[in-house]
Amino acid sequence: MASDRDMLKTGTNELELVDFRILKKVGDSVYEGIYGVNVSKVKEIIKIPKLTELPGAPEFIEGIFDLRGVVIPVVNLAKWMGIEVPTGVKSKPRIVIAEFADIQVGFIVSEAKRIRRISWADIEPATFTASDGALDKSKITGVTKIEDGDVLLILDFESIVQDLGLYHPDVEIKTDVEKFDGTAMVLDDSMTARKIVKDALEAMGLNVYEATDGEDALKKLEDIHTQGGIPNLKVIISDVEMPRMDGFHFAAKVKEDTRFKEIPIVFNSSISDQFAESRGQEAGGEGYLVKFDANKFVPEIARVIKSHISL
Repeated sequence: MASDRDMLKTGTNELELVDFRILKKVGDSVYEGIYGVNVSKVKEIIKIPKLTELPGAPEFIEGIFDLRGVVIPVVNLAKWMGIEVPTGVKSKPRIVIAEFADIQVGFIVSEAKRIRRISWADIEPATFTASDGALDKSKITGVTKIEDGDVLLILDFESIVQDLGLYHPDVEIKTDVEKFDGTAMVLDDSMTARKIVKDALEAMGLNVYEATDGEDALKKLEDIHTQGGIPNLKVIISDVEMPRMDGFHFAAKVKEDTRFKEIPIVFNSSISDQFAESRGQEAGGEGYLVKFDANKFVPEIARVIKSHISL
């Protein structure tokens, strides 16, 4: 889907969201839930094809279908969220095919409305637990206000798919990895993702600073600089999707600052579309990794650190 649109200029701190809706019955009324997912994670949006049922699968797995030689499992998002969908209400159900970490999963939604361009600065982290059954704040990467005072929830499809057991990241770190002296920084709005990366970096001998997003990381860099610790900072590992300031915008700011521009940056994101790596390079990144494969993460970080040391 991203290939059909002009890509956002790297470093603008904006993202494009697919705005989709899920209808919910509340008493005698129908409520329209407003949700979004990053365009970079959407392969395409299609009408619901004929599905092949999977015997013994949970009720929210509607089945599978073949899309140009790729077998796609299909999740009924409303059923997974525990939402009672109204009957007899006119809608345009679609399957949003998401791609991340090199896998594809389809999600049935009531309607796909439009694409929105939003600044990460206008997106706030989720600080609540929604009343939609399984939908808690760990499945929401952020919230933003739209027209008419409505609120759009940005869903973390990757986290949902992990919960469904359709995706298992390889987080096992070998004990004989190459060791380095110094420090590293990891920024990610997910506490779980930060811990995975931190554990890997510490296994490589590095002490780790943590930040929750680009703004937080810039403040941490200022503190490290004040304390004279920049020469020991060997690498920065950055997520891409983060509220307030995304990874590409953060990297662009770092590379503009003479105090920090020599610190190598490696992006570590679940976005795996064809443009992601080139956008990372444009922002100043020395590497781009798809979350999370320890067998790829450790060698790539070692390569980047050694390349920086040899300069």
